[in-house]
Amino acid sequence: MPENVTQKLLRSHLAHGTLEPGAEIGLRIDQTLTQDATGTMVMLELEAMAVDRVKTEVSVQYVDHNLLQTDHKNPDDHLFLRSACRRFGIWYSKPGNGVSHPVHMERFGKPGKTLVGSDSHTPAAGSLGMFALGAGGIDVALAMIGEPVYLKMPAVWGVRLTGELPDWVSAKDVILEMLRRHDVDGGIGKVVEYHGPGLASLSAMDRHVIANMGTELGATTTVFPSDDAVRRFLRSQGREDDWTELVADEGAEYDLHEEIDLSTLEPLVACPSSPGNVVPVREVAGKPIYQSYIGSSANPGLRDFWVPSRIVQGRSTDHRVSFDVTPTSRQILQNLFRMGAVQQLIEAGARLHQAGCGGCIGMGQAPASNEISLRTVPRNFPGRSGTRDDLVYLVSPETAAASALTGEITDPRDLPERFGIECPRWEEPEEVIVNEQMLEAPPEDGRGIELEKGPNIHDFPHFPDLVDRFSVPVLLKVEDDVSTDEIMPAGEEVLPFRSNVPKISEFVYYRKSPGFHDRAKEAKDRFGGHVLVAGENYAQGSSREHAAIAPRYLGQIAVLAKSYARIGWQNLANFGIVPLELVDPGDYDEIEQGDEIQAWDLRQALRSGGEIVLRNRTKDRDIRTRHSLSERQVELILEGGVVNYFKEKL
Repeated sequence: MPENVTQKLLRSHLAHGTLEPGAEIGLRIDQTLTQDATGTMVMLELEAMAVDRVKTEVSVQYVDHNLLQTDHKNPDDHLFLRSACRRFGIWYSKPGNGVSHPVHMERFGKPGKTLVGSDSHTPAAGSLGMFALGAGGIDVALAMIGEPVYLKMPAVWGVRLTGELPDWVSAKDVILEMLRRHDVDGGIGKVVEYHGPGLASLSAMDRHVIANMGTELGATTTVFPSDDAVRRFLRSQGREDDWTELVADEGAEYDLHEEIDLSTLEPLVACPSSPGNVVPVREVAGKPIYQSYIGSSANPGLRDFWVPSRIVQGRSTDHRVSFDVTPTSRQILQNLFRMGAVQQLIEAGARLHQAGCGGCIGMGQAPASNEISLRTVPRNFPGRSGTRDDLVYLVSPETAAASALTGEITDPRDLPERFGIECPRWEEPEEVIVNEQMLEAPPEDGRGIELEKGPNIHDFPHFPDLVDRFSVPVLLKVEDDVSTDEIMPAGEEVLPFRSNVPKISEFVYYRKSPGFHDRAKEAKDRFGGHVLVAGENYAQGSSREHAAIAPRYLGQIAVLAKSYARIGWQNLANFGIVPLELVDPGDYDEIEQGDEIQAWDLRQALRSGGEIVLRNRTKDRDIRTRHSLSERQVELILEGGVVNYFKEKL
């Protein structure tokens, strides 16, 4: 039977289950990726489970998020991560080497392989013909020790591309078009697989842009074939021997179908404060801007910096605009220097920052209060930039550069008439400078290496088994599409405590519900914990498991939601928080913050798999719930989480 690329990847790595939509499957993992905002917890989890050595083909730890060194915390963690890499057998990418996703694509990604990463944009590697998943850190830790990664078998959504992109339109506009059509939850439970004749005009790095932001659709992952475009990319990186062809069979079918004629697309923009709030640039053109920011894993390629350099060449950006350029890797920066692009950007007024995530994760380059910031980043959740009342618009490099020149949101198609600027013609170089100097391979035997722990690094906390009954308050009620950025914010104030659970727990919901931490501690002391009530797509966005670990540390027993984002749901289960679904979504309206919710015989009810009836004692009414957990996940929750379970098993 003819198979699509997704089916080939899954079938060749299937460890448990069957490829039936909705069934739980377990996949063998070839590669893992961790970054410093989440990787510190992964290393502490490996230590807590008494792991000796990782068993993957290759695992890489990147330092790309927390590069600001305003005190000891971040540099202490960098030393800890390096020592853990040497101890457990993991490659180490030094601070300043670049963002994990493009560097992994340049140096380690291989067609036909599986990859799981503790970063939600890990699906960017799908651009090479890989099956790449974002996951919570504990799932990555388990993959490192040879355990399968489990997920529900997704539907395969075939998106047929035809035509070619017109002038001033690029890959960012392709994924923004998908978000315009389907919003941030349109991809839940689906793998997006692109195919069709339009692929021929998209480079491997163009595909990276599209696959990276497939995460914003809520998709499980995004998959492209491994064809001549991938072969050319790997050849340019000196790795053509790593290329294998992987394409859909003739006559392959898809569960869902979509078509995009690339020639009909126009410059698009995601308006504040959701990647799904997409309109044509022309509809918001003319609004004055404070900042134009180019960089991030969502537009990481040479092209995404070279094209803006040609747009601003010989001109000055508007005096009111902060024109911020953050290279995505040391290697890309070197190539931009060789091409003359850095000189052109700086002469036009660019502020050049070190290679890394930077402003995308709120680590520097925060915009002015209540001012418009145009960014080529993947997300514009409220406050993510580091400014609470930010106005972040997601755009292509073309739109960002055009607007930097004019000082207002500008459709780049207006540049020929306004400035006489013709659309730059980018051609992929046959060869590029390759830089591997900041990648450190692990020693063959690291058993005698001690972990270097600074004063901010705390051991992973112990969590008790799940209680059988509770009567606890609803500490918070939240709306639809609440993101992990709102649950456990990023940024320079919070992320330095990523290896210190007691301290980082002080920031849980602190922007959305000031005083949450103190109220949670009081509820834990008085009632034994609390529950939370949520709308649709709870815990979308980043894979950061701190959004589950910290609430668990504060006594969260369960979440009652209409529905969950995939990684957020998995993280709750991994750390012993019960993710319950409201059978009647109307019950959401009947529950209020402060209501007391009661459960009994909870452990047996979870095992039975049927409805779980809770009691709202305040309203004197029943609440019918259910769960979508597998038998395996139920046992993990009963044990108090994955760490407890595997520590005993190992």
